[in-house]
Amino acid sequence: MKAVVFEKFGETPTIQTVPDPEPASEGVVIKVEATGLCRSDWHGWMGHDDGISLPHVPGHELAGVVVAAGSQVTRWKVGERVTVPFAVGCGHCFECSSGNHQVCEHQSQPGFTAWGSFAEYVAIDHADTNLVRLPDEMEFATAASLGCRFVTSFRAIVDQGRVTPGEWVAVHGCGGVGLSAIMIASAMGANVIAIDLTDEKLDFASKIGAVATINASKTPNVVKAVKQITNGGAHMSMDALGHPTTSFNSIANLRRRGRHVQVGLMLGDHARPQIPMDKVIAFELEIRGSHGMQAYRYQAMMEMIRNGKLKPELLVGKRISLDEAPAALMAMGTFEGIGIGVVTRF
Repeated sequence: MKAVVFEKFGETPTIQTVPDPEPASEGVVIKVEATGLCRSDWHGWMGHDDGISLPHVPGHELAGVVVAAGSQVTRWKVGERVTVPFAVGCGHCFECSSGNHQVCEHQSQPGFTAWGSFAEYVAIDHADTNLVRLPDEMEFATAASLGCRFVTSFRAIVDQGRVTPGEWVAVHGCGGVGLSAIMIASAMGANVIAIDLTDEKLDFASKIGAVATINASKTPNVVKAVKQITNGGAHMSMDALGHPTTSFNSIANLRRRGRHVQVGLMLGDHARPQIPMDKVIAFELEIRGSHGMQAYRYQAMMEMIRNGKLKPELLVGKRISLDEAPAALMAMGTFEGIGIGVVTRF
């Protein structure tokens, strides 16, 4: 098969012909019809993830068709249209048994612990636990955009952030994660403030549900601005970027007993950011992480999509070919473009 491969961290990936994958006894092989371009893939290419072995094929936001199934797979057959969470649970450990597959003790991750979906085919383990059936009417590009950023934002807003109607929600960063969070929080009835460095992204955020915007490149004190808009601070706030400044601001802009959810990855030099711990204690703030979403939780999200309350197709940005993926992957460090870029031509 044709795949994007990098043999050294930080060096230009190339298009290579590599062996086709074969399914494990509990796994499947999927013909990739679409795969998203995510900043997590950029982190992996840069060497920020110690689970990657070289040479490596990145890519973890995928949708496609089952073309082969292992002998122990019972729920899936060849020809079915599917997607999969980026954190693939084993289905057998304590966390999986308690319904928390997203923090499985033995999880695998396509594009990180195993070769990923920047390829014509990808192998996925533990298919009966992790695959998600796609509605016939859903485009593969839209389905691929769900795989990491949209579902991570859904769990961050709904499950971890526990957002309720009428609350103020601040979203720091309007990339794919942030825009997804804005759409979802707005659909939940929250009043959303979008925060970013560019007017172009903030204008788009307003179109998909933000009731207020803050351009951090023009605002001397983002925390003060959020507190003024909300008359005291956000009930829930999310760092969708993954930077010491946005993480600090997201915690500092909360009102008393507010809830911060960290979604943007904090890796490399950013792994130990400063936290306003005095406010965490005095205001009884909550700080939570959010790491993907379990396959069984997709049903609630899919119902909101089917009923038109969520429209992830609006977040699909540039569509490119696999041959264009190496350059697009390397450019992910610059935060250019609106929405979620997707490889749709192989």
